[in-house]
Amino acid sequence: MLRIYDDIAQARCVLLQRRQEVTQQVAQDVARILQEVQQEKDAALCRLLEVYDGVKITPDRLRVSEEEIAAAEWQVEEEFKKAIEVACRNILAYHRRQLSNSWFSTGSQGEFLGQLVTPLARVGIYVPGGKASYPSSVLMNALPARVAGVAEVVMVTPPRPDGTVNPYVLYAAARAGVSEIYRVGGAQAIAALAYGTPSIRRVDKITGPGNIYVTLAKQQVYGIVDIDMLAGPSEVLVVADDSAPAAYVAADLLAQAEHDQLASAVLITTSRRLARQVQQELEKQLSLLSRREIAAQALANQGAIVLVDSLDAALQLANELAPEHLELMVEDSLAWLGRVRCAGAVFLGPYSPEPLGDYLAGPNHVLPTGGTARFYSPLGVDSFLKRTSVISYTPEAFRQVAGAAVTLASVEGLDAHAASIKVRL
Repeated sequence: MLRIYDDIAQARCVLLQRRQEVTQQVAQDVARILQEVQQEKDAALCRLLEVYDGVKITPDRLRVSEEEIAAAEWQVEEEFKKAIEVACRNILAYHRRQLSNSWFSTGSQGEFLGQLVTPLARVGIYVPGGKASYPSSVLMNALPARVAGVAEVVMVTPPRPDGTVNPYVLYAAARAGVSEIYRVGGAQAIAALAYGTPSIRRVDKITGPGNIYVTLAKQQVYGIVDIDMLAGPSEVLVVADDSAPAAYVAADLLAQAEHDQLASAVLITTSRRLARQVQQELEKQLSLLSRREIAAQALANQGAIVLVDSLDAALQLANELAPEHLELMVEDSLAWLGRVRCAGAVFLGPYSPEPLGDYLAGPNHVLPTGGTARFYSPLGVDSFLKRTSVISYTPEAFRQVAGAAVTLASVEGLDAHAASIKVRL
């Protein structure tokens, strides 16, 4: 189960060293897949789909038809549809508040400056699939793009063994306004979005989480297209004091641990009593889970309980770890929010569990992992916008600053730059 660390220095060393190792072989495999798709286009997509997913289709069936999408509405329960509506309403309301506007200003000499904010034209969203179903990932990627004004939102997702796409994913895509859906996953899907094929036109940006092949593929095509971030295994870090219910803490750690064996679930607490109670609760709750073997392995390899002397020390360590999800299950949790510097998302109090953020609270669940919350932000509306500078000078305004511009150009040894200014004087 979870190991308890009394030595914060030792805990810091262990936790900061835990990062997913990428073998050179995986990187080479990804590079090969990208090259094959770039050269062979749809033929490579169909061949790789058979190799990795066991699905044999022709290029004309890569795109999910409108009939399949419409049929999904009758394959999902009304309760699911209602849950999707709640999630859409909250996600849209939250992300609409993020929308940036163009702005312009005029100076004393008539110079006109500004910033033009425009949406990307076409984006691709990756939704994990195959055996699993992640309609929440559809909403979290597609809805912010729609709020930003993106005209074309293209979704790629691995098909099920029979070649179909999960109806829950299709229904969510239709509700979120996805323009096109393709039954292809893995590094080959990223290659198709980046390079384009006869069936799948290339996009401007790729967002969405995936396995290590997807992540490395995004890394290798960055520059040809933009990407959101390089997402690793999911993480939760709970900071708790003696007021935290042990059952809640354990449940939240397990909610993260069940993702996969590499998921990280860490508790930092000032209470030795709570630490012991959480260990007991983990054993009890773990036995009830369908994915208990995965969760148990994640806890054993990536989990920890760290005992600290104060909440100040707890928050200091939390900022160093920069977790994807940070739960503050302490008395007066809002008072401690100001101490948080590095986290993808913060959940305050005992009734704000991380799964609410996964599904329907409103903020995006595509978050920085692996300590990258030190410099990355969650996916949001800004992720789908670009900013263009606008500059317009009158003759009077130009003459006022021309001398300074010539001086700077001369210092940099750029004669043509200086001449471009002088010719107008």
